[in-house]
Amino acid sequence: MFGMFRQPVMPTSETALEGRPDPIPTAEQHFVNGRKLKGPHPEGMATAMFGMGCFWGIERMFWTLPGVWVTSVGYAGGFTQNPTYQEVCSGQTGHNEVVQIIFDPARISYAELLRRFWEGHDPTQGMRQGNDVGTQYRSGIYTYDAAQEKAARESMEAYQERLTQAGYGRISTEILKAPEFYFAEDFHQQYLAKNPGGYCGVGGTGVTCPAGVDA
Repeated sequence: MFGMFRQPVMPTSETALEGRPDPIPTAEQHFVNGRKLKGPHPEGMATAMFGMGCFWGIERMFWTLPGVWVTSVGYAGGFTQNPTYQEVCSGQTGHNEVVQIIFDPARISYAELLRRFWEGHDPTQGMRQGNDVGTQYRSGIYTYDAAQEKAARESMEAYQERLTQAGYGRISTEILKAPEFYFAEDFHQQYLAKNPGGYCGVGGTGVTCPAGVDA
């Protein structure tokens, strides 16, 4: 069945759309908790960024967690400056649909966020998630410091063991230093709170993280 899907091809910096110098308009406040998307955020907060497929459902999964201050959706990991949703969906920007998470590490650990990441989608599908196919649906962890990168790689290694035991293939998740985050349009911010009956592509493998990954 998986052979029916042809993996999309990433553009290069030369073939990607040019974009624009100014950011596209977005919401100022989180639709659910009223906090400012762009800050300033309270002292001591940390940032995480994940790509797990369609960002609507992914954002909702994270904003419900105790210790998460605010979430926002956007585009990262490509070449086009200040892209629009339509441009990202064209496959000609190289960007991924991502969720940016501002969290309080005293209340929720980065390891717990990683556990939610691995259990919340299938990281073995390449540039797709279920029936959503495109470069913008790839699995990705974008790290903000050496500690996050170390935790991400160690968790991937541990989770790969569980996936292999369950009969899944190799993890295709990209782990990169956090690239520039471009906020998505107002329409997409907290989409499933504004549209409770909207499509939600959040899924998973049914495989839980090994002990210690969610320390």
